Formats: sequence, structure tokens, C-alpha cells
Amino acid sequence: MQVARTLRAGKVYRREDLAQVSNAVDRHLSELVADGALKRLAQGLYYVPKKSVFGELPPDDHELVTAFLRDKDFLVFSPSSYNALGVGTTQLYNKTIVYNHKRHGMFSFGNRQFDFRVKPRFPKKLTSEFLLVDVINNLDELAEDKNQVLQMVERKLPLFDQAKLKRAVSTFASVATKKRFMAWHFSSDHA
Repeated sequence: MQVARTLRAGKVYRREDLAQVSNAVDRHLSELVADGALKRLAQGLYYVPKKSVFGELPPDDHELVTAFLRDKDFLVFSPSSYNALGVGTTQLYNKTIVYNHKRHGMFSFGNRQFDFRVKPRFPKKLTSEFLLVDVINNLDELAEDKNQVLQMVERKLPLFDQAKLKRAVSTFASVATKKRFMAWHFSSDHA
């Protein structure tokens, strides 16, 4: 009962968080999972289901990643976000990318895939300028025709905030992406 009283709907917990309020944490976790009060996401990671009119809601991505990494310095997004740029990407992706400073690899939580990538720098929030640089950084991973995407990006360059785009290229672009932007004469003509 002590463990159950500390649980909050929608919150993600690590085993060690709950061990602080339990003298038999593994037994209590098993009982709470069996009762449906807790759902197991991965080894040592649990969440309290939040109910809606449509049934149980999955945990919030930010809450989940914060608990998993034990850190709040990360950026979560879907590659489907590239579609809003209007550069010819239309694919819907069933994965979530997490740029962070700690973990690298594919992790499953419940029935969802998260692609953790260690990056030295990433913004706090998604911007269209960052996404434009990132779509070129990740061009080889796209399902779309790469040459068509490149042509669309080059055509759309003048529509972006040039100062923000120049900062995004300088801060977040890989060497190959920087060369591509230079080939488009971005640094002198467009900035």
C-alpha cells in the first residue's frame, strides 16, 4: 500500500525510485503489475497508466525519456517532422529519435521503438532551420528520393530565416552537410 500511494497516473518510475518506499520492492512491483496499477515498459522501468475515454494512454515521451536517461537534456522528435518543411518528404515513420548526451542505440519501451543517438549539440526545441539541417544530415536514412529532396531543399533555402539557418548549419551540420550548403553558395549568397 505504501508503494501504491506514491504512484501518480501518467508518471514513469525506475525500480530504484520505488525501492525507496518499499521493503520488498520486487514483490510489490509484481503485485502492482498483476493488478494493472503499473505497466512494465522495460527492465527496471514502469509507468502508471493514465485513463482516457479511449482507454489507457501511453506514457508521455518526455516523461519516459527523462526517467530512462535520468536527465532532462535531450531532444525528442519523429523523422515525420521533416514533412512540414515542404522538401519532398512525405513518409510517416513509426519511430522516435532522441538526441542526447548519454545513450546510443535502439530501445523498446512497451510496444514503441526509440532511437537514441548521442550528439554533442542539439537545440532545446525543434525549429524549421534545425530540421532542414537535420534532414540533410540524415539524408541516407530517408525513404524518399534523395536527389529530389536535395533539389527541393536548395529551392526552399531563401524561404528560411537566413540568420537562424546559418547558425543551425554552423552548430548542427555534419562536415558533409556543411559542404553541401557551401556548394549551394549558402554562406555567401543566401546569408
